[in-house]
Amino acid sequence: MAKGHWLDGMARRLLVATGQLPAPAGRPAPPPSSPHQPEAEAIERDLLALKLAGNPGLRLRNAEEVRQAAALGWRLDVNRATAADWLRLPGCTPSQVDLLLRLQAGGVQLSGVEDLQRLLTLPEERIRCWQPLLAFRWYGDAAPPRSAPIDLNRCGVEQLHDRLPLDAQRCQRLVRERSRGPFQDLADLQQRLALPADLVEGLIGKVSFSKGPVGPDLPRPGDGPPSR
Repeated sequence: MAKGHWLDGMARRLLVATGQLPAPAGRPAPPPSSPHQPEAEAIERDLLALKLAGNPGLRLRNAEEVRQAAALGWRLDVNRATAADWLRLPGCTPSQVDLLLRLQAGGVQLSGVEDLQRLLTLPEERIRCWQPLLAFRWYGDAAPPRSAPIDLNRCGVEQLHDRLPLDAQRCQRLVRERSRGPFQDLADLQQRLALPADLVEGLIGKVSFSKGPVGPDLPRPGDGPPSR
């Protein structure tokens, strides 16, 4: 590491804490069995800062990491947050993020923690965990424009190919599955098509699911393959 680098002090404290460097003269190293001491907390916070700087998509694992991220100054702007922002929060699911982004695209804004808790039916423990990072800012203008979500229960096959990150085989499987019954939400789509988590996360905010029977232009049980 170059001499005088801004991370020198932080890196030195981390090395001392892990026993790879001796403690400075006159200052004993914090005992590893005392994680709640101020010095140890500062080290954990510094380590999280390094991880966040190196990986903007890092997911926080628990309430303690949420508290540390808040102490570092990170906030989630509820009415402008992206999918990546929401997915950082412990326990936040793709289905919840999909709902939040579709409402945001429609101009819906949340005014406080109670709104968010009711919308997502969050348990008290979960909302308390997230609360240190949540910022509820009110915007007078409309939300940034987004492409209208694709209704996966009624859209044509061409739209599936052109606008979604699905290969031809998955598109065909999607059409077959929805002919048996409409998809309910992202979780239902993932389960029925056996989609990997990263692909489902790429669909957040881009798809919607109308209720009721599939459209008349879509194949139904017993029909032949869709025409192209």
